[in-house]
Amino acid sequence: MTRTLPPATGASTAGAPASPPTRPIRVTGVYLVAGTAVLLLAAVHLTQGTSTVDVGDLLRLLIGAGDQHAADVLVASRLPRMLAAVLVGIALGVAGAALQSIARNPLASPDTLAVNAGAHLAVVLSAAFGLAVAGTGFLGGLAALGTAFLGGLVAAGLVLLLSAGGATGPTRLILAGTAIMLALQSLTFLFLLLYEEETHGLFAWGNGSLVQTDLSAVLRLAPVIALGILGCWLLGHRLDILALGDDPAAVTGVPVARTRLTAVLLAVLLAAAAVTLVGPLGFVGLSAPAIARLVATRVPGLARHRLLFPLAGLTGVLIVLAADIAVRAALGGQAGVDIPTGVVTTILGAVVLVWLARRLRDSGPTRQPPTGHVGALRSTRGHLAVLAGCVVLVGAALIAGMLLGDTMVLTGDLANWLADRTGTALTFVLDQRYPRVLGALLAGAALAVAGSTVQAVCRNPLAEPGIIGITAGAGVGAVALITFLPGVGTWTMTGVAGTAALITFAVVYGLSWRGGLNSDRLVLIGIGTWMGANAVTTFLIVAFDPWNTAKALTWLSGSTYGRTAEQILPVALALLVLTPVIVAARRELDLLTLDDDTPRILGVRLEPARLVALTAAALLTATAVSAVGVIGFVGLVAPHLTRALVGARHTRILPVAALLGALLVSAADTVGRTVIAPAQIPAGLLTALIGTPYFIWLLWRTRLR
Repeated sequence: MTRTLPPATGASTAGAPASPPTRPIRVTGVYLVAGTAVLLLAAVHLTQGTSTVDVGDLLRLLIGAGDQHAADVLVASRLPRMLAAVLVGIALGVAGAALQSIARNPLASPDTLAVNAGAHLAVVLSAAFGLAVAGTGFLGGLAALGTAFLGGLVAAGLVLLLSAGGATGPTRLILAGTAIMLALQSLTFLFLLLYEEETHGLFAWGNGSLVQTDLSAVLRLAPVIALGILGCWLLGHRLDILALGDDPAAVTGVPVARTRLTAVLLAVLLAAAAVTLVGPLGFVGLSAPAIARLVATRVPGLARHRLLFPLAGLTGVLIVLAADIAVRAALGGQAGVDIPTGVVTTILGAVVLVWLARRLRDSGPTRQPPTGHVGALRSTRGHLAVLAGCVVLVGAALIAGMLLGDTMVLTGDLANWLADRTGTALTFVLDQRYPRVLGALLAGAALAVAGSTVQAVCRNPLAEPGIIGITAGAGVGAVALITFLPGVGTWTMTGVAGTAALITFAVVYGLSWRGGLNSDRLVLIGIGTWMGANAVTTFLIVAFDPWNTAKALTWLSGSTYGRTAEQILPVALALLVLTPVIVAARRELDLLTLDDDTPRILGVRLEPARLVALTAAALLTATAVSAVGVIGFVGLVAPHLTRALVGARHTRILPVAALLGALLVSAADTVGRTVIAPAQIPAGLLTALIGTPYFIWLLWRTRLR
C-alpha cells in the first residue's frame, strides 16, 4: 500500500488532529488577522469596477450623502460581485478541507476529485438542452444547482472509487481525478461547440467568472452554502476522531461509513453551489485548506476541524478577493468582466500543487514499471504478424480518411486524383483532405512514441506527455503566437511550440529533482504545470481574442481542420530525426523501466539517458501539438495496447506503438469529420473519450495493489 509521508518541515498530513491543547489567545489572533484582511480586501474590491464611481462616492453613500447612480452601481454590480466572491471562497475552502480529511490526502480538492468538472458539464448540458440556466429565475437556479450537484457527486464518487478513497496516495488520486476531469472537459467542449448559440458565454464562465447582474443568485444560494458549512462544522468532532484511522474511530462509536458519505455529500454540495454561482473557480479548494493547515501547524489546536473549517473558508475568501483585485488592478476594470477570476486562482493553485508535490513522497502501484501483458506474443513470428496487421489497419485508415468526410469520395475518384485526372470540385476536396489525413497519422505516431518513452523513463504506466505538462507548454507557445502574430509561418510556429515545450519540460524536470528524479514527484509536478499552463492559455484567449471562442475550443480540443502540407511537414521531419534517436536508446529504455540501480550496474549513465529520452519526447510532442493542437491520451493508450500485444521490449514497442497511435488519431479524425457532417467533432475530444475508459480500467485493475 502506498504511504503518504509527512512533509519534511513537520507539517501534519491532511486531517491529522493536533495533539497539543488549543491556545485560545493564539487562535483568536489568527481569526482576527484573517477577518481583518477579509474586510480590507472587501473594501478595496468595492472600489473597483468599470464605472466612474470611486472611493469618494462610496464614502459619501456611507454617510448618506451619495447620489442615486453610485447607489445603483453598488447594489446592482459591485456588491453582488463581492458577496459572490465571499460565498464561493468560503464554500470551496470548507469543501476542500472536508475532502482532504475524508481522503486523508492533502491533494484532495473539488478540482482534483473532478467535482468542478462534473458540475460544469452538468450545467452546460442544462443550458444546451434548455433544462435550466445558471442564475435565471429561482426555480431555474435551483434546477441548475441540483444538476451541478449530481454531476459533481458522480465525478467525485468515481475518482474516490478508482483511488480506493484516496488512501493509496496522492499520485493515484491526482491521476484518477485528471483522467475523469479530462473526459468531462472533453464532453463539455463538445457540447460548447455543438450548441454554441445555446451555451453562449459559458466558455468564460466555465473558467470561473464573478460577474453578477444583481443579488438574486447570491441570495438564492447563500442559504444552501450556509447549511453546507454548518453541516461540515457539526461533523468536525467525528472527523477529528476519523483522522486517527477507521478502526480506532469505530471503537469509539463513530459511524465511519456514514460520516464519510455525509462529508462527501456536503463537500460536493458546497462545490456545486459555487459552480452554479460563478462557474468552476480553479484550485481555491486546494490552496485554501493547504494554507490553513500550514498555519495550523504553528498554532496548537487549530488543526481541529471545528476551528480549521472556518479558517479554510476565510482563506478561500482571501484568495478569491485577492485574485479578482489583482486582475482589475493590473489590467483595468473591464478586465474583471472579460477575464475569469478562475484563471488567476488556477495559476495560484498550480503553484500550490507543485509546492505540495515537492514536499510529498509517494511510492506504490502507480510506480510499478510498465511491463508486458501476460498474454503478449513472445515469438518473433507473432510480433511480425502484429506489425503486419497494424500496417494493414493504418493503410485502411488512410484510405478511409481520404474517402469519408462531409463529401463522400469513391475509390475510383481517389485513383483518378492520384493520377491527376479528377475534375475541379473533387480535386479541391481531396487537396484539402490529404493534409488532414496525413497530419492525423503523423501526429498520432509522434504522440505514441513520445508516450512510450515517457512511461519508460518515469517507470509509470499511467504517465504520458500531456500529464507531465509538455503538451500544455507547447500549447501556450502556439496559442500565444497565433494570438499576437496570427500570420506567422509554419516553421516559426513549430519553433516557438518546441521551445515552449522544452522550457516546460526543463521546469518540470528541475522541480522534480531532489537528489535524484522521483517519478511520482515528476507526475504530480507535471500535472500542476499542465493545469497552470492551460490556465495561461485560457487567459491569452479570453484577454486578447475573446470573440473567437470556437478557435480556442478547436485548438484546445485538437483538430486537423484547415491543415496544410507545410504545417504537417515538421511532424514528419521530427519523426524521421528523433525516432531513430529513441530507437537507438531502446536498451537503455528497457533498463530504465526496471529501477535506478540496474542501469548503473550495467554502465548506463542514468541522468543523461533520461534527459536525452525525455527531450526527444518533448520535441515530438511539440511538433504534434503545433500541427494539430492538443490531443490527449494517445501517448497513454497506444503504448499500453502495444505492451499487451508484443511485450515490454522497446525494440518491439516503438514501431507497433507508432502504428497504433497513428491508427487511433486517424480513426478519431475520420469519425469526427463524418458523423455529424458538415459540422465536425475535434479528434482530441474523441481520443479523450476513447482513452478515458481505458485509463479508468487501468486504475481500477491496480487500485489496491
